[in-house]
Amino acid sequence: MTSSYQPVNKFTEDTIVALATPPGIGAISVIRLSGSKSIEITDSIFSGKGKLSDAPTHTIHYGNIIDSDSEKIDDVLVSVFRNPNSYTGEDSIEISVHGSPIIAQKIIELLLQYDIRLAEPGEFTKRAFLNNRIDLAQAEAVADVINSRTEISLKGARNQLDGLLSQKVNELRSSLINASSFVELGLDFAEEDIEFVKNDELLERINFVQDEIDKLLGTYSFGRVVRDGVNVALVGQPNVGKSSLLNYILKESRAIVSRIPGTTRDVIREEVTIDGILFRLFDTAGIRYSNDEIEAEGISRSRQAVRDADIVIFIFDVEQQVDANLLHEIQSITAKEKVIKVLNKIDILHNNKITADAYISALTGEGMENLFIRLKEAALGNSAYSEKTAVVSNLRHYQCLQKARDYLMKAKNTIVNNLSGEFISVDLRNAENSLGEIIGVVTTDDILNNIFQKFCIGK
Repeated sequence: MTSSYQPVNKFTEDTIVALATPPGIGAISVIRLSGSKSIEITDSIFSGKGKLSDAPTHTIHYGNIIDSDSEKIDDVLVSVFRNPNSYTGEDSIEISVHGSPIIAQKIIELLLQYDIRLAEPGEFTKRAFLNNRIDLAQAEAVADVINSRTEISLKGARNQLDGLLSQKVNELRSSLINASSFVELGLDFAEEDIEFVKNDELLERINFVQDEIDKLLGTYSFGRVVRDGVNVALVGQPNVGKSSLLNYILKESRAIVSRIPGTTRDVIREEVTIDGILFRLFDTAGIRYSNDEIEAEGISRSRQAVRDADIVIFIFDVEQQVDANLLHEIQSITAKEKVIKVLNKIDILHNNKITADAYISALTGEGMENLFIRLKEAALGNSAYSEKTAVVSNLRHYQCLQKARDYLMKAKNTIVNNLSGEFISVDLRNAENSLGEIIGVVTTDDILNNIFQKFCIGK
């Protein structure tokens, strides 16, 4: 059932606890508590200069954690955050202890003897959402920030966490609410034959919102690259230099290089960052006919790698003719614009008569910078991304925007065909709700559970 969430009662929620830092040995570990009893419970096991219950918000206190036998477990720093000015919007505590797993475990076990329970995955961030500290798109960005592996993915996640996408969605949703209110007002005064908004003006408003949605939808390919990286399949006949190219890019001997055809029997997957973009490289078996059962399986996996790839580097060399049939097969499996034709071994022979998108030597590195430029262009396309651009990188957001667009198209058709304003009103409301799903104004428990279960415990 669809519902609109309101702030929860902070003092009826369970108090929760979890380790907020990665498990294992380190300099420090941080134990996080949230809930109405978090300060009171921590006070029960903390010995310092004063009581935590008397401490103002955003203060740090040195002392010891004492077990039930009055034995010191560890000397700690306790950070106090009072509602509503905490991450979760509730009273919260963070206990910084020495980074021994045993110490953290003993303190958590001690806390669990009180009226407190272990946090579920993502429950701290979920409470921040339910208490209106952040919206749903920002909550999802928290996970993206944590999982960022390149500078560009971190910037994209940071922009979403700062509310760039949310602000844009709110603006579009407000425009639709404003338009639909005039339509519904007209329905209320239908018998008086009063027209509060003309059809031409209504169409203009809907067209504006649709154009803005189209712009957001157009950022998805770029946003997905920023968030998830790019899958690149290295394909071609045996011995054209696929593994040599992989080794050169990685700056290490990751794949076995041999002049014996069929050396690569399986797909080798490695990751590399080029100009801030994460590329997942798949070195595939040379595609040819083979009676060898194992090699044939590797070739089958090569074809699957092509189907799954965002970019295909089709490699051939100066020592043999381009296999036109193989190139045609590759282009039939994937879109032609995804294929970058690369001529290898130009250190042996420079032959510019052979048409290629890039000319390289995987042995000497000649031409490699040009290949990297082509890869980056293929990955990013013609994106006009800037630090202040709202970018869609999440499939759920993309689908919500697409639903909103579809409802707007229905509303426009209704207006053009002079149908009842009731149909227009329903379609506009559905479009508003679709946008509302992005930021969590309107959502379902299933969506929330699916989102927050992907978080780590303690966040």
